[in-house]
Amino acid sequence: MSVDKEQLKDKVRLLPEKPGVYQFFDSSGQIIYVGKAKNLKKRVTSYFAKQHDNGKTILLVKKIANLEYIVVGTELDALLLENNLIKKYQPKYNIQLKDDKTYPWICIKKERFPRVFSTRQLIRDGSKYYGPYGSVRVMNTLLDLIRELYPLRTCALDLSEEKIQQGKFKVCLEYHLGNCKAPCVGKQKEDAYFKMISQIEDLLKGNISGVLKVLRHQMKEQAALFLYEEAQLTKERVQALERYQAKSTVVSPRIHQVDVITMIEEKESAFLNYLSIHNGAIVHAYTTEVKKKLDETRSDILGYVLPELRERYNSSSKEILTDEKPEDFFLSDLQFNVPQRGDKKELLDLSLRNVRFYILEKRKQEKIKNPEKHTERILEQLKKDFRLKDLPIHMECFDNSNFQGTNAVSACVVFKDAKPSKKDYRHFNVKTVEGPDDFATMEEVVYRRYSRMIAEGNDLPQLIVIDGGKGQLSAAMNAIDKLALRGKMAVVGIAKKLEEIYFPGDQYPVYIDKRSESLKVIQHLRNEAHRFGITHHRNKRSKGAVASELDSINGVGEATKSLLLRKFKSVSKIKEATQEDLSNVIGKSKGMIVYNYFQK
Repeated sequence: MSVDKEQLKDKVRLLPEKPGVYQFFDSSGQIIYVGKAKNLKKRVTSYFAKQHDNGKTILLVKKIANLEYIVVGTELDALLLENNLIKKYQPKYNIQLKDDKTYPWICIKKERFPRVFSTRQLIRDGSKYYGPYGSVRVMNTLLDLIRELYPLRTCALDLSEEKIQQGKFKVCLEYHLGNCKAPCVGKQKEDAYFKMISQIEDLLKGNISGVLKVLRHQMKEQAALFLYEEAQLTKERVQALERYQAKSTVVSPRIHQVDVITMIEEKESAFLNYLSIHNGAIVHAYTTEVKKKLDETRSDILGYVLPELRERYNSSSKEILTDEKPEDFFLSDLQFNVPQRGDKKELLDLSLRNVRFYILEKRKQEKIKNPEKHTERILEQLKKDFRLKDLPIHMECFDNSNFQGTNAVSACVVFKDAKPSKKDYRHFNVKTVEGPDDFATMEEVVYRRYSRMIAEGNDLPQLIVIDGGKGQLSAAMNAIDKLALRGKMAVVGIAKKLEEIYFPGDQYPVYIDKRSESLKVIQHLRNEAHRFGITHHRNKRSKGAVASELDSINGVGEATKSLLLRKFKSVSKIKEATQEDLSNVIGKSKGMIVYNYFQK
């Protein structure tokens, strides 16, 4: 039921300054947002009392027609209640984890002589569930190990004490194969069976060392009682478990109980990887994408995702390793650490690699399925990283080349929609600059390029990239100022050594993340300009070398030179040719001219 604006303001004014959970409703009475707060009054008031930059937050506030709140005893209670309400109502403006209904779990069934099996359905009947497992292969490896170590029943019979005593059942093939000890006919007691189940639970929780300790003790007891066959079977179980532990331990065994969570944020999404570590082994790993609904901070996202994952994977670790400490995190009893070296740093790096691989795979799929969206996202990232007013749909890059001060040339390459547009590439032979003056060369070619574009009425690029540091950038800006184009196009310089980005007028360079897609596009643009410029420069030098010999012969034009070079391949071979050979190619009179020239 909605209320008018004045009633809503009154409700906000009367909110208690206590921890709790608040719910926003729209005019139809539907919950559109659920939030938690250390101080309900301060948090809810902030929605109505300040201007918001984020469009989605502005829209949310406009849609609020009513609010309700629940006061709780502690901040932890508020977090758990918020989590449950979000899962129950799935409000439009709350971030949510991807549904895992398709992921399998390992179930220990609540029954006499419990079965252990995989399932994709969680039935709240008191059974214990471990998972979910992102990889079915990993889960099946665990189940195979459990079956190898423990002779559990696989039948679905009702093994009540009364029915067993009445002799309702007979042993099956599994008993004769040694895979089951036949509790159905009383050959295995309940307490012995539950000892196995207890060890299986430890194994699924990651406590492999504890299970090994129990089995080794059991093996020694059996040997002391001269039960050598049983002791040998226990020894084989210990060895199988040690082989599994060797495969699953990817970190130092000194790291006993710790959670790892890392995050890479983008404009509309956050990508997270979560690892749960027990006794040096990764027992759970999960990577996901969270779509931002409002202007959520890193702490907001972690505040929802981390408790949800810890509950899902039954983690009670107090230490959390992360790549960046969250500010003002809701749960104060958790200890966040950002390791700088050692085993924990390696664990953190592993988690971050998982996030990057996840993003890379998503980008590949996006590029295949929706290339337009892929391009738009890259252009948006470029706009953000290079502080642009418009999307850089059209970008150009300049690079200069010369050889010991001669044959100075410059290249201009063009990218459209973040891809090379080779038909628009241009090269320039420098006209006004004497000697190896890179700055003056840059000023000349930039001026020539854009004065011509203006004269022809062509659209100017949104971003110009100058290959070089401050000096080359300043020279380019001189040309831009002469044409009165400052402010109409963005211009940056990129220095090769450290990939520093210079902006006009800034004293210090900007460093863009080396893994950023926008930097990779700029590097591709710069490398393409360098390649195109070097190719043209080499062609010019080779033509110059040939011209220096043949151009000085009176009576020999371009067509004659072309015929000679096509036949003899080089000037040195032309020098060695006889008059008859030359005459056969270019005629008697010209053959004599060329022959006499080189004989002199």
